[in-house]
Amino acid sequence: MEKLNFPNYKVLLKNKENKPYIFDRIRKKWLQHTPEEWVRAHSVHYLIETKAYPASWILIEKEIKLFQTRKRIDIAVVNPHNNENQILVECKASSVKITQATFDQIARYNLNIQSRYLMVTNGLDHYFCEMDYDQQRYSFIKDLPKYIQK
Repeated sequence: MEKLNFPNYKVLLKNKENKPYIFDRIRKKWLQHTPEEWVRAHSVHYLIETKAYPASWILIEKEIKLFQTRKRIDIAVVNPHNNENQILVECKASSVKITQATFDQIARYNLNIQSRYLMVTNGLDHYFCEMDYDQQRYSFIKDLPKYIQK
């Protein structure tokens, strides 16, 4: 498996009928292993193990309606106590360069979601933004904040 720019996490893998599978720890099911799923699995581990967000707050492939079409968000972190969207994550395969089009995609999704933070990653390069809806702008930040239970 390709080494990504994340800490070493224990991502569960298996082969079935000569096809590789990866375990989705949020949806609790085996999925066919793809380069994007590899990045998504590491991103989920990063949010839970490194940033300490509760696994129960994480949604995978959440469907949203956007301009009369249905889209799926790779990862959303939502506080269930107040339904506030904390983090929106867009994952790409490591072979996909992060471009302006990637940022445009997550920005379009965020029109509906209104997350506090955005993360775009291809597993090798990670970009983080903090949204300021009052000033209608965003700023790049070095990393996502760690979750602190109140």
